[in-house]
Amino acid sequence: MRRGATRSRPKGEPTIALINVVFLMLVFFLVAGSLTPPLDPEISLVALDELEGRQPPNALMLHADGTVTWRGETIDPAHFTLPDDAQDRPGHLRLIPDRDLPAARLMEIAAALQSVGAEELFIVTERGLK
Repeated sequence: MRRGATRSRPKGEPTIALINVVFLMLVFFLVAGSLTPPLDPEISLVALDELEGRQPPNALMLHADGTVTWRGETIDPAHFTLPDDAQDRPGHLRLIPDRDLPAARLMEIAAALQSVGAEELFIVTERGLK
């Protein structure tokens, strides 16, 4: 007795599962996008483009040519001492470097200031929000 050849049933592509996943992602992004309320149209945000930049008090200015000034006078960072009346936090100095100052010179100045007792140096930078 000979048995007839069995025909294998072709398997369909899992398109239903793919449709379900895409639908769930669509619903997720619709819900996630609507959780944050829109900005009130009556509010106008602050513009920082027109603010005048001023030197913070008690800050060392580092010029592009490598010179260091304190309150308008050129100083040597290796012999710098912060006056007692200007120390809001002893051992903390603010540095305002020119954007064209070489990084190697900045590191030399920082090392010289640390050798005379500066514990922490804060570099003041411009932050462009556009």
